[in-house]
Amino acid sequence: MDFNLLVNGYAAEHGHRNWPRQRLLHECLRAAIRSGTLAAGTRLAASRALAEELGVARNTVLYAYEQLASEGFVTTDRRGTVVASVGPEPARDHARAGRGGRSRGDAAAVPQLGLSQRMRDLRPVPGPADRMGAFVPGVPALEQFPMALWRRLLERALRSMTVVQLNYGDTAGEPLLRAAIADHLRASRGVVCEAAQVFITDGTQNSLDLCMRALADEGDTIWIENPGYGGAMAAARGAGLAVQGIDVDDDGMAPTAQDWLLRPPRLIYTTPSHQYPVGSVLSLRRRLALIEAARTAGALIIEDDYDSEFRHDGAPLHAMQGLAPDAPVVYLGTFSKTMFPSLRIGFVVVPAALAEPFAQMRAQSAPRGRVAEQLALAEFLRSGQFLVHLRRMRRLYRQRRDALVAALEKHLGSVATVHGGSAGMHLSLRFNDARIDDVAIVTQAQEHGIAVNALSTHDTQGDSGWKGLMLGYAQVPAEQMEGLIKQLAAIIHLAAYAANRSIKTPYQHARTSSGRSRR
Repeated sequence: MDFNLLVNGYAAEHGHRNWPRQRLLHECLRAAIRSGTLAAGTRLAASRALAEELGVARNTVLYAYEQLASEGFVTTDRRGTVVASVGPEPARDHARAGRGGRSRGDAAAVPQLGLSQRMRDLRPVPGPADRMGAFVPGVPALEQFPMALWRRLLERALRSMTVVQLNYGDTAGEPLLRAAIADHLRASRGVVCEAAQVFITDGTQNSLDLCMRALADEGDTIWIENPGYGGAMAAARGAGLAVQGIDVDDDGMAPTAQDWLLRPPRLIYTTPSHQYPVGSVLSLRRRLALIEAARTAGALIIEDDYDSEFRHDGAPLHAMQGLAPDAPVVYLGTFSKTMFPSLRIGFVVVPAALAEPFAQMRAQSAPRGRVAEQLALAEFLRSGQFLVHLRRMRRLYRQRRDALVAALEKHLGSVATVHGGSAGMHLSLRFNDARIDDVAIVTQAQEHGIAVNALSTHDTQGDSGWKGLMLGYAQVPAEQMEGLIKQLAAIIHLAAYAANRSIKTPYQHARTSSGRSRR
């Protein structure tokens, strides 16, 4: 640290240039420790070295150090003087506070500084600590991923790279990967596309941000499922779009004739193969109706097919994108669920008419790199190893889903109903009594290492009517389901009992007991 700069800056800020050097150094170091500028554990410069740096007598430094030690701000040992652990002093701005403004130490003000108005109302994003524990949604069985094979593919990709490929990459993505994805989608999802329509992104959230900024203007209306995916909400608000929530039922997104008449959309965001968070599957009748209505209204559908590879019951459903010729659908996919989240590779498939303008736009704004990972993924797809991995995961996830459903029906069948277990990596548990506080249950469950999501926190606009929990089961071994659900059930049954109790005030009790109020 530059102690000259620290001392001179303190003197200039506080107007204490005329103080004795001993006092100035002591006050300066004290303030730096209290504010956290000198963090706990920081070893201060030796007294002789600091005196030489500041151009003062060594006794001046010794006085300052001794005063700090007597006040408990530093400790001394054979190796020198170390900053002690003390709580930082909150910064104050009395002048602003006196004028009714917020002080600089107001923690609530910090996250708002510099943010646009449309970004201030975003729901909180869970941190790493909130993503740990059983039943975290969206986390695949990471211990089952073939890491040895992936390392070999990466090493082979690195060895094959040319000097040209060390330069900035293609903004649309590596051609080999785009072609491999197009082939895979045509064969497995019924998507009608060529490689030129495929654009590589850094994952679904990046795809959403890209689409909502590229395909709509600020103020345009976007429909988002209610309840729905918070990441889509964030992308829509970041692009300045007007969000309208469309209610979800057991057959998926259910827009009414009045919705089309009174609030026609420019974009429609939907998760038809496995609705997030409820788990409904959009019926074929609704898929076709939504495509035709969107075509008539001049709207584009953003089809987020995030975990469509895992269909547990019934025949696989084709993607909406391929259900009708030239369907007005932008198709989104990701490898975060089928492989592992930190890979950060997703893709967007745009209609053929948009491929060229989309490519021109990406050329001006897209990242250009991560060539080795894209080449390795292309080989993973081409070699058939991706399909081998998917088949293994389908069997595993079906076993875990079956164990979870059985445990839920055994321990919670009287208070909740299972929804959305036919596909994907999560299902939802809807409470029969909407008075049960699902948010409070989430907090209590976290204390037991159970990380579930409250359905009510996914409401897009107004009360969706869904109260319950979202449970991811991909990372939970089948043999652990029973014990974990018993713990969760104890919390839910207690909450259900509290919600169903008839709690009366003394006045109400008197009225019901005697027909008149007791005084």
